[in-house]
Amino acid sequence: MSSSDRSQAVGVNKSYEIRTYGCQMNVHDSERLSGLLEEAGYVPAPKDGDGADVVVFNTCAVRENADNRLYGNLGQLAPKKAARPGMQIAVGGCLAQKDRDTIVKKAPWVDVVFGTHNIGKLPVLLERARVQEEAQVEIAESLEAFPSTLPTRRESAYAAWVSISVGCNNTCTFCIVPALRGKEKDRRPGDILAEIEALVSEGVSEITLLGQNVNAYGSDIGDREAFSKLLRACGTIEGLERVRFTSPHPRDFTDDVIAAMAETPNVMHQLHMPLQSGSDRVLKAMRRSYRQERFLGIIEKVRAAMPDAALSTDIIVGFPGETEEDFEQTLHTVRESRFAQAFTFQYSKRPGTPAADMDGQIPKAVVQERYERLVALQEEISWAENKKQVGRTLEVLVAEGEGRKDEATHRLSGRAPDNRLVHFTRPDEPVRPGDVVTVEVTYAAPHHLLAEGPAQAVRRTRAGDAWEKRNAAPAEKPQGVLLGLPTIGAPAPSPAPAAGCGCD
Repeated sequence: MSSSDRSQAVGVNKSYEIRTYGCQMNVHDSERLSGLLEEAGYVPAPKDGDGADVVVFNTCAVRENADNRLYGNLGQLAPKKAARPGMQIAVGGCLAQKDRDTIVKKAPWVDVVFGTHNIGKLPVLLERARVQEEAQVEIAESLEAFPSTLPTRRESAYAAWVSISVGCNNTCTFCIVPALRGKEKDRRPGDILAEIEALVSEGVSEITLLGQNVNAYGSDIGDREAFSKLLRACGTIEGLERVRFTSPHPRDFTDDVIAAMAETPNVMHQLHMPLQSGSDRVLKAMRRSYRQERFLGIIEKVRAAMPDAALSTDIIVGFPGETEEDFEQTLHTVRESRFAQAFTFQYSKRPGTPAADMDGQIPKAVVQERYERLVALQEEISWAENKKQVGRTLEVLVAEGEGRKDEATHRLSGRAPDNRLVHFTRPDEPVRPGDVVTVEVTYAAPHHLLAEGPAQAVRRTRAGDAWEKRNAAPAEKPQGVLLGLPTIGAPAPSPAPAAGCGCD
């Protein structure tokens, strides 16, 4: 959609609220939606207000009972809308892409339904629904332009998502994302770096490269080493202090990526590597194109190159046909991998996925018992791994909203380079989110570290300046990063210069 198209939708003095469900990709899409609405004249609804003029649901189709949750929330809004003339409701994201006309049939008070491929049309569809006084359902079947061409209202002044690809070429039997977001499409390396440089110029000090299968980057542009080259190129950007990425796939995790992580100073020694199962038989049923030996081999290579690396993972318990022996293989892989953190899930049927119709669905009680054993094991490992951090001196990037008890404990919170959460004693001098505080770890819990002594150093940063500027002038309209990025089908670029549902 061109800027002239977007200008047709004007919501002067109208407020908006976006409710986001699902993965990091959805969170980033919501930043785009916020940018679009604010460019069209809408303003964020006050958190303590009586409701927004426009409520947007950015949905997920991966989570259990996602549709029931959506329709329940839509039902709660129905009387509010009836009592508030002019209020509009929009539904987008993966569930909208999947259900399409069903949403308006079940909730006829919804004004707009849009999909994952055409989020840029939201302001126009809202205006069209208002003028025509009827619901607008518009679902594109394929991506026409990268979402990165759209204005963005970033949630953070000091950290940012940067999408490097959209879509996924995998066919995991438990996942519906490829059917809803399409085949992988990669952005040009130069355009990614241009967006990062623009963000850094605005004060951002940490970026996370985002893709459904982030380290497959390059398959669409014909360069198998494109991702490692991109990581090295990030290392040449002055002012960029921390680079992360999510989520990679073990199939595409190659030695050149490990080398780039180890050799590029601003690429953090932190890796989220989804396991899903430790059983070769279950991995085959999941259509995961690696086996336990391959996974543990990657972990071994990462630790050899970066002994201080913190590893995390995703694991599904109770996949159809999983036996006790299969589950024991998962426990074995967890023991060998020594993850700092694991996101564990009980398998549940996802409509539209092959696994939903497989034989051997596991009884809920069995899944629950296995899940509890896995959580107990991982808690033990997480605590042991965190205890190794006691006595270490860490540079903590001060975060906003990470420590829910900070006010009561007179502490601040932030992230270590390896992404561990650290709560630390508030320094005497002023400290802002985005600044960096050097502390010594004095205590470890399974899910966080504690630094109870005085801070060793406080470094005020441009990222802290950016946070302070944003919060000093909340009425100022945020400016998105607008770049001339290519549409799908543009000529393939040259390789980068030598230098995230995620559901994978």
